[in-house]
Amino acid sequence: MNKAKTLNCFNAYDVRGKLGKDFDEEIAYRIGRATAQSLKAKTMVVGFDARQTSANIAKAATRGILDFGTDVYGIGLAGTEEMYAAVSEFKADGGIEVTASHNPIEYNGMKFVKNNSRPLSKKEFAAIKSDAENFSFKDSKFLGKFLNREKQAREAYAEKIFSFIDPKNLKPLKIVINSGNGVAGLVIDTIHKNLLARGVETNFVYLHHQPDSSFPNGVPNPLLPENQSSTVNLIKREKADFGVAFDGDFDRCFLFDNLGNFIPAEYIVGLLTQLFLEKEKGATIVHDPRLIWNIEDIVNNYGGKAVISKTGHSFVKTAMRDNEAVYGGETSGHHYFREFAFCDSGMIPWLMVWELICTTKIELADLFLERKRLFPSSVEKNFIVSDTENCLQMIKDFYFDCALKIEEVDGLSLSFKTWRFNLRASNTEPLIRLNVETKGDALLLNRKIEELSNLIVDY
Repeated sequence: MNKAKTLNCFNAYDVRGKLGKDFDEEIAYRIGRATAQSLKAKTMVVGFDARQTSANIAKAATRGILDFGTDVYGIGLAGTEEMYAAVSEFKADGGIEVTASHNPIEYNGMKFVKNNSRPLSKKEFAAIKSDAENFSFKDSKFLGKFLNREKQAREAYAEKIFSFIDPKNLKPLKIVINSGNGVAGLVIDTIHKNLLARGVETNFVYLHHQPDSSFPNGVPNPLLPENQSSTVNLIKREKADFGVAFDGDFDRCFLFDNLGNFIPAEYIVGLLTQLFLEKEKGATIVHDPRLIWNIEDIVNNYGGKAVISKTGHSFVKTAMRDNEAVYGGETSGHHYFREFAFCDSGMIPWLMVWELICTTKIELADLFLERKRLFPSSVEKNFIVSDTENCLQMIKDFYFDCALKIEEVDGLSLSFKTWRFNLRASNTEPLIRLNVETKGDALLLNRKIEELSNLIVDY
């Protein structure tokens, strides 16, 4: 008889664990079976990223799903958003992507959706965890069938993301594309092929393009400064119009302007907000609470409605559905779209930016100059803190008397007359994360970053 044991790989809304310690193929089998059981699924989609262990973990999860009697649409080596798209395309009852995204190479995990590519509820996720921990599996009278849908899923996905632009507007700009040896390169090849079929010329310059499970150029996390230099150097050497870099499962993209400058994601969120509000006046935009002033200023200027959501894809997707929002963005580089089943995509944003540069004839660096001047912001700073709850309370107490507004939607957000900060514990890592912004005062920004950093470190 199997003995119940707490599974430490379950986070707030996904599974992430150290291989051989918190997560392995046997656990993946149990989670796959428990997911099919919890969702009462007749069909599920399964995909996996380029990590060395991902294919076998996906096979184990697939066995669990099949043993419950659920059919599996296998989409093979694919990005997380391809799994989202396939669930909607094939009208499946749920989907699993095996990925650890940007986590270190010794980690792996899973991301989940249910029918219509919706996030799991807390109750559903808790039921999966409980059933997987306790081996609470119902016997099935028959096995499910495995159906290979790799080609069909990718082609349908490519058509979907093209619906966000008019390919006729695209000119052959020189674009550096860093796939980070993850899955993105395969999709870029499909995009390239389909654009050529439409008569659209391209001028892509590839970097770390082929999937490689050993990640010879480092685990793809473009937010890390040490991972940005290769993209920056190639943009400068090639005199490219802009660059884009992806994380391992490419549900996030990060942009670099024509001068090689990394563009913080909140300014991309602001730009996409503007584009959607120009098309749909009065629409709702959802964003996270980390850096908000630039985004909310654009929403106000273009007559939209802003809704703040707790950080994390499950929370943002729920807020978007509840408010029928046209677009949602996070400063972590996740971008969500109503017409993409309210899911996040790393491919749609850079295609929209490519089109915008072509139609406006404005270089990418110039698109953000004024926004950066009006609302300077910090790069997110991370601190290892043993007791995050008490640290947040200490910071709150320190600034309480002079704060104009205190919000605790997600972590701690304090606003003052000319500056603001958000401090929150990570959902997936043992870290506390700091973001600071000001109204047009770069010197004040630097002073407050130093002040808060010293308080946290001293704590």
